[in-house]
Amino acid sequence: MPRIALVTYDPGPEPSKDADLPVLVAALREAGADAQAVCWDDGDTDWAGFDLAVIRSTWDYSWRQAEFVAWAERCGKETRLANPAAVVRWNTDKRYLGELAEAGVPVVPTRYLAPGAPADLPGHEYVVKPTSGAGARYAARYTPEQHGSAVRQLERMHAEGLTAMVQPYMRGIDAGGERALQFFGGRLLHASRKRAVLAPGTAFDAVKVAHPGLEPWTPTPAEVAVAERALAAVPDAPELLYARVDLVDGKDGRPRVMELELVEPNLFLFLHPGSLPTVVEAVLAEAGR
Repeated sequence: MPRIALVTYDPGPEPSKDADLPVLVAALREAGADAQAVCWDDGDTDWAGFDLAVIRSTWDYSWRQAEFVAWAERCGKETRLANPAAVVRWNTDKRYLGELAEAGVPVVPTRYLAPGAPADLPGHEYVVKPTSGAGARYAARYTPEQHGSAVRQLERMHAEGLTAMVQPYMRGIDAGGERALQFFGGRLLHASRKRAVLAPGTAFDAVKVAHPGLEPWTPTPAEVAVAERALAAVPDAPELLYARVDLVDGKDGRPRVMELELVEPNLFLFLHPGSLPTVVEAVLAEAGR
């Protein structure tokens, strides 16, 4: 009987928003595994006692990036970790978008402003967000007339040691939304679409709805092709158990990569219940490697 840890976080007094976690634990147990939900920062956990640790909803990691990456490296030495620690290290810093662009993958154009860099901001509508973030944390949308507000955000981020990303606001998201293509076990599992997260005038430190208007989506051949190109460019790509590629349309109407979610992507199984058996099968196969 394989012992499998589904790695999550402690949300404190708030209920966890990972609706899929108890469903996946139950399905793995029904399939014959000893599956448990375990918090990544639980110091009493013996990771070597598991055959596999699958990172699922460690949704506080972006506030504790260095600590989380260090945990992944320790855990990966004690048991099989999915995705591997090297992937975790690479994907928790969104400067990977620059590497994808150099590899010829169509991505949202991105500049990076490290602490101490001048506030070189565009003369068109744009987005500022941190290179380590999740759930639109510290992300905001600005027009050139809001330069002062954007500078104050940069000052706050830089004071906290955060590197900022500056991207053009992709207006295609207002019409076509953001599409999330979920891969599991090396193949396309399902896809979803959501509306734009960043409403005009919303403060960067305000709490946002991470997945507004979420709905099932049938990806186009062009979307699948871009997603597969992006995943092929990931270091250690053959080691990926799961991946989510988030796409938006560029000015030319063609899909571009907004983000790669290789650490703790929401699987949206509540939206795609038919995908559960495929996920269980892939996790069990990984545990048996």
